[in-house]
Amino acid sequence: MLWADRMRLGTFGILLMLVRVAAACEFGPFPYSVTGIVCRMTKPAALLLNQETAQVIQAAFRNAKFPNITGERSMRLLGKVAYGLTNIQVNDLSIEQSEVELKENDAIHIDIKNVTAFFKGTLTYGYAGAWFLQLSHSVDFEIESSIDLQINIKLMCQKDQVAADASDCYLTFHKLTLHLQGDKEPGWLKQLFTDFISFTLKLVLKSEVCNEINFLAQVLANFVHDLAANFVQDEDIRLDISLASVPLIKANYLESHHKGLVLYENYSDVFSDSVFSPSLLTESRMLYFWLSEHILNSLASAAFLDKRLVLTIRGEKLQALFEMEGTEAQQKAVQMIFQGTSYNDSVAKVWSLAHPQISVQPEGTVVKSMVAVEVSIFPTGEEPLMVLYMEKEITVTVQAAYAEKKLILHPLDSRIEFKVFECTADPSGNDPSIRNFLQTMISVVGIPEVISRIEPTLTSLMNSKGLHLFEIKNPEIITRKGYVIVQLDFSFPNHLLLDFLEKRL
Repeated sequence: MLWADRMRLGTFGILLMLVRVAAACEFGPFPYSVTGIVCRMTKPAALLLNQETAQVIQAAFRNAKFPNITGERSMRLLGKVAYGLTNIQVNDLSIEQSEVELKENDAIHIDIKNVTAFFKGTLTYGYAGAWFLQLSHSVDFEIESSIDLQINIKLMCQKDQVAADASDCYLTFHKLTLHLQGDKEPGWLKQLFTDFISFTLKLVLKSEVCNEINFLAQVLANFVHDLAANFVQDEDIRLDISLASVPLIKANYLESHHKGLVLYENYSDVFSDSVFSPSLLTESRMLYFWLSEHILNSLASAAFLDKRLVLTIRGEKLQALFEMEGTEAQQKAVQMIFQGTSYNDSVAKVWSLAHPQISVQPEGTVVKSMVAVEVSIFPTGEEPLMVLYMEKEITVTVQAAYAEKKLILHPLDSRIEFKVFECTADPSGNDPSIRNFLQTMISVVGIPEVISRIEPTLTSLMNSKGLHLFEIKNPEIITRKGYVIVQLDFSFPNHLLLDFLEKRL
């Protein structure tokens, strides 16, 4: 029986190895060249997440499907004794200590000490005596065990995403005690079954628990991938987060490199000139994200194609936009533009005429865009009238921060260049007061107003993906020529993993 079990386990291992080989990823000679996103998790983050390991291990023990254990043995005077352990399940479990170590270029080593587990089930046994007397008995049993557990988790690429292999798993038993019906059975019976059941039981427990841990590790890897894929998707716009190279395990951090190509309808995104190098990231914070400016450019293009770069302003917002504190000449210019019409009977529309161009510099993110502005009024009893139309090239530098679970965008210097200017109050375009007023209004009020609309929209989008569930500590958004680095410390939301495991089970 044991030989057959080993054969089945060996066959399973060979099949699993063949599947892994078949699903292996291939990368070019320069994998960093197609890297658009990098995620680095340092040792402190791994230690924090290791605190949640107990939940995974408990789930693995609870969810393991222990097979019935059967066997027989010839005993002097008793004849052949046959036994069967059925309905094996975990009754109680506690974990004393868990430690994690990153083994460079090898694996994540998790050492779990003093796992106290109680198993329960039913023991059925029968024997034929020397006088052909056949007896059959059934008693409840409980197994008290003390186990050390060592797991080496390797990170690999399967189907272009991070996969976890936890098949390198060992259980060391310090105690395995069989209790029969509260020790009511004769001592010789307990000693008899403990002696020749223990070895088989250890093999079964190791096989089933380790298989379940390996399965859960793969499921959790898929869960993290799906969580990340959902985070970088909004309706029809999403990012391709497939791997650009094999995940790295260093002594102080884990790192994965992703393509980060924008996927949107027929939009074609190609990237092969990444400036990423591991030396660009440090190891002082818990979590790092490196983003190429190519991603920001591509997202802006997709947003333009999806007609998202359109803003309509009316009523009080429109009034606040035009009635900024100014000179008497500026107030006169406003009256000339709106021709005495109420702001409630007026509307301004702002939209991007072409794909915005984004470049990342040390001073911030530079956005350059051709923008059109159209102001229309609706006089009572008259046809709507467009009183202002202009096209302008705007270049603005924006600094970003994240605080109190909100994205904060701060515009710095801006440059405005008019390309088209049409105004019914100045048909000839020779009145400098109107154009000067509009120049000031756009830079002082208009650009901050647009950005103030973007801030809550992006914050709401990120929170809808669950970002607000994390306690993010001292986040920094650092811009350099060609890329952005987001670095932070965090606290893990315990219920996130618990909710996932409950759904899994």
